Amino acid sequence: MIIGRLVSLLGRRLAATFVALWVILIAALGALADAPPDSTWVALKPLPHQGRAAVFALAVDPSNNQSLLAGTSDGSLLRSTNGATSWTQVHAGKANVTVISFSPFTSALVLAGTRGGGALASRDGGATWSAARGLEGRNVRVFAFALTEIAAGTDRGIYISGDGTNWTQSGLSDRSINAVAVEAIHTPVRLIAGSDLQGSGGALPLYQSIDAGVTWTQLNPPISGTIAVKLVTGPLPPTGNVRPLIAGTNTGLFASTDNGASFTPLSGGGLLPTTDYTQVAFITDHHDRFYAASDGGGSGSGGLWRTTDGGQSFTSMEVPEPSITSLAVSNDEKPTLYVASFHPSTHTPSLWIYHDTGGPPQGPTATQSPVSSGARVAHPADTSLLSQILGAPSLPYVGLGLGALAVILTAVVAHLRARPR
Repeated sequence: MIIGRLVSLLGRRLAATFVALWVILIAALGALADAPPDSTWVALKPLPHQGRAAVFALAVDPSNNQSLLAGTSDGSLLRSTNGATSWTQVHAGKANVTVISFSPFTSALVLAGTRGGGALASRDGGATWSAARGLEGRNVRVFAFALTEIAAGTDRGIYISGDGTNWTQSGLSDRSINAVAVEAIHTPVRLIAGSDLQGSGGALPLYQSIDAGVTWTQLNPPISGTIAVKLVTGPLPPTGNVRPLIAGTNTGLFASTDNGASFTPLSGGGLLPTTDYTQVAFITDHHDRFYAASDGGGSGSGGLWRTTDGGQSFTSMEVPEPSITSLAVSNDEKPTLYVASFHPSTHTPSLWIYHDTGGPPQGPTATQSPVSSGARVAHPADTSLLSQILGAPSLPYVGLGLGALAVILTAVVAHLRARPR
């Protein structure tokens, strides 16, 4: 009798475990089905509280390409943990969110800047937020990270922080700073900042600090434009100790390999349009692979481009809406791109997702995606189902579910064979 009860209990537990693992397997397969197709633009559902204003703040967690943060014009911070399929409001503010940045060096640290409302800091990947001290009332436009300090560009110069929560003014207080980049992340930290050209004539002003923002000197590189819109440094190349520096102005894109002393134009001459460049993002640890994007400045010449050779050539990503207002690139060898665009004539913002596997970009079709309000294109005919499964980000979970299912089935068979006949 006792043995019979034990066998019955074991059978029920095996059955319960089997059901649980079957649920896990089905969820994993569902994740596989919802993964964005390779090299295809998929429209996402509009953000909650988005309204008809452009989205200027998007950021993806460098440790998780499914964890995304977005800011809206009404001051809301929104968080998604499933690749922008759904969103949760994690902060309700009043000031327009202008920038969100994850720290590449401190896990789960993320900062958000606002227009006139200072900055916010989160230490749990964006789940909860608190006000940053020392930036009250400031327009905070950009964050740049070194190993031991963070720089912020504001309407009253540069601010420095060691932890992202407490900030102090650190020079250029008479300048409105639009762009900041870290050229050397180790001590002595080297920073470069960009402002607007004041008055007529002269070179676009850039400023450099070789002592972590204590003192600043002005650079006047011969690059076109009156506004330094974006400054981004990439990973160190295999040889040398100078990071590539990309500068976007309101009239072009430029590259420097000598800490901003000189620049080579990347736009014009048939490479890229001569327009404003507001977004630049490097791909993982490649010094010569990056994306550049433009909202077109209302001219219709915006777009998104990729280079894999340091800017010698560019490929258009053929984004469905060419006016790009924000770009977030995951930290993957084949990255996932989250893109915000804006249609100026209809004042309609849009969100897109794109898994860049290097193939020719495909546009959306009329087929509705289960995770979007737009469309999803079927994989090209030469892409087999097996290759789709093997290349999917959810493959480890599918494998885990299948492995666990095999173990359970083996245990059930062994149990049945061991029962007395």
